Amino acid sequence: MRIPVCRLVDLERGDARRLDIDPPVSVFHTEDGQVFAVDDTCTHQDASLADGWLEGCEVECPLHASKFDLRTGSVDAPPAKRPVRTHRVLVEDGMVYVELSDAPPNLPPSVWSPSVEARFAGDTG
Repeated sequence: MRIPVCRLVDLERGDARRLDIDPPVSVFHTEDGQVFAVDDTCTHQDASLADGWLEGCEVECPLHASKFDLRTGSVDAPPAKRPVRTHRVLVEDGMVYVELSDAPPNLPPSVWSPSVEARFAGDTG
């Protein structure tokens, strides 16, 4: 599924935009101009990564300081142990789009919603 996010000029470098879908996705525009999308929820506990701190290609969770590599989703600093799911980003004609991954999300158990559960039945990470 391809989702329009915003115009690239409306997403300043160093900022993030949260998409209120289920599960939420965050789109980050790095200082060097790259754009990445990951699931917005930290895999450790329910916290929005869009509210975290962006440094290079890494985002730090605002709750317990877990860090994730935006390029791969891998954990760069605990307490998180599982990677965050990444999504493909396209920029066409100045517009940012996200293509959602088919992989199941690595959400903390407390945030699995019925709609996510139905889409990924039996696969909770």
